[in-house]
Amino acid sequence: MIDNWSEKQPSTAAQFLLHPHRSLPPSGFVIMMVLIGLVSFTVGMVFFLMGAWPVCGFFGLDVALIYWAFKLNYRSGRLYETVELSPELLKLTRVHPSGKREEFDFNPYWARVRCTVDQPDGRTSLRLAAQGREVLFGQFLTDDERRNFADALSGALVAARGSRF
Repeated sequence: MIDNWSEKQPSTAAQFLLHPHRSLPPSGFVIMMVLIGLVSFTVGMVFFLMGAWPVCGFFGLDVALIYWAFKLNYRSGRLYETVELSPELLKLTRVHPSGKREEFDFNPYWARVRCTVDQPDGRTSLRLAAQGREVLFGQFLTDDERRNFADALSGALVAARGSRF
């Protein structure tokens, strides 16, 4: 979660960028795939030399499936959401990995941030609600990040509302 303040915006304007965390950087992914490939090749060659040559194909299949799973994970990591707040407008923009954009506009005077516990295990959800409409967002954040962001956005909403008077 990144909070960017622009000098050109009034002091009550705020922009937040929310994106999923990926603990393995691309360089780490390359190193991991090389190590997995080497181990699979080595063990596969041992089986090949013992006469069990079909096992080599399964080791190659394992490497390919691990590669595919990580590529899907990195693709889903391209999802991000921006929250832009000014005294006139609260705009939530969700950009999917495919590039599709969804925009939700709210009046900041009516908007409320709700961080609720939905699951028996304590998992939370984050919602923006206003005038009978509710949008779920920040689903890729951890529970602590959702709580912290709800507090930060609620504070920014209060500041934006007070700027007009």
